[in-house]
Amino acid sequence: MIKILNILQNYLNVKRIQTFSNKKFHKWQNKQLQKHLKWVNLHSPYFQSLKIKNLTNITQYPFMDKQIMMDNFDELNTKGIKKEAAFQVALNAEEHRDFSPTIGNTTVGLSSGTSGNRGIFLVSEEEQSAWAGTILAKLLPNGFKNKEKIAFFLRANSNLYESVKNKKIEFAFFDLLHDFEQHIRRLEEYQPTILAAPPSMVRRLAEAVQEKKLTIHPIKIITMAEVLDPIDAVYIEKVFQQKIHQVYQCTEGFLGCSCSHGTIHLNEDIVFIEKQFLDPQKIKFYPIITDFRRRTQPIIRYRLNDILTLKNDPCPCGSPLLAIEQIEGRMDDLFILRNKIKNQLEYVFPDFIRRACITASENLKEYKVIQHSEHAIEVQCLVNDEMKRQETEQHIQGNLLAFLQDKYVTPTITFGPYEEPQPLIKLKRIENKMPVKEVRHHVE
Repeated sequence: MIKILNILQNYLNVKRIQTFSNKKFHKWQNKQLQKHLKWVNLHSPYFQSLKIKNLTNITQYPFMDKQIMMDNFDELNTKGIKKEAAFQVALNAEEHRDFSPTIGNTTVGLSSGTSGNRGIFLVSEEEQSAWAGTILAKLLPNGFKNKEKIAFFLRANSNLYESVKNKKIEFAFFDLLHDFEQHIRRLEEYQPTILAAPPSMVRRLAEAVQEKKLTIHPIKIITMAEVLDPIDAVYIEKVFQQKIHQVYQCTEGFLGCSCSHGTIHLNEDIVFIEKQFLDPQKIKFYPIITDFRRRTQPIIRYRLNDILTLKNDPCPCGSPLLAIEQIEGRMDDLFILRNKIKNQLEYVFPDFIRRACITASENLKEYKVIQHSEHAIEVQCLVNDEMKRQETEQHIQGNLLAFLQDKYVTPTITFGPYEEPQPLIKLKRIENKMPVKEVRHHVE
């Protein structure tokens, strides 16, 4: 009963904050941030050891990343949980696909490891309630008016998702490791009202619907965990006849989601976000986040390497939360090419590469573009009509050359067979596989 009341309280708080003006919201946010920083310094041995003089000034705190968080895990968390014990619980859960065990009242999980070594995350019961209330307030299409059945496709289940169940909300976990035909049978029986999955999975389900192998009619479709590529968005929206909504969530927190207009807003009512801009126009940046509601495992000035693009125009929904145009991917997967004029290596943002492919031909069904070296790029294509493959590849190559050759030393562009993604590996359509990642340190 207490948990349900906590979820409801957080739900109502989020709804209340959504009505704030910009000025009132930022005043409220600053108050929450200062309160949180004071609490963390009282309860986290790691932050106490830093001896920060001005506790409420966020710029006085050092940056954090996964390596720092793992190196200082025992002192950082405020529950006295040891890294070795947490890893054991999380690994056992992964091995047996049973994600219910906890340490005390704390849920333990592993990050997917797509950005490097795996990390451990800790979430208390109170934080579960806060997360549940927030996600319900932001994602339920009809509030608590109707019963919703949510099909969640995940690499691993969590007590975080199980905590939401009640008479009005029902979660069903679909393990991405399981056979696709099993998913089809379960979905046909379950008939979800909300479908939440990585874009690559939603795409496969849309294909099954179009081929009459699956009959489901969700009222809301939410994508997460992977970049939503326009080629998928167009196809999915056509099949299901509705706008796709996006959730931006990672191990470090619930960072954003799309509003009723389809605009992704960062959850500044949960996290304080600093921007490290990557371009002179100050449009593209990667976020530095401070989650002012996570106390078990404090996330303060945590540097993510996701690339976000600011939205130029204000969103019609009127939300005071920061609006972004798109989530482009990770910094590690930016292409690195040599500028002909400056004779130096520099980053090439994925949206340019992506646009060159998706505008090339309607015959293109799936694609991957992989940089193997400074001088070699491979394009993998899956096409609708094999008779038009050569023509499609020529258009893609033409688009890429038109973009690259004026400014960069043009790499060799080759075409190879399309490799289907593995179930537990996030789909990357733009991927840098250069063997020497240290080259990044020499890029302007």
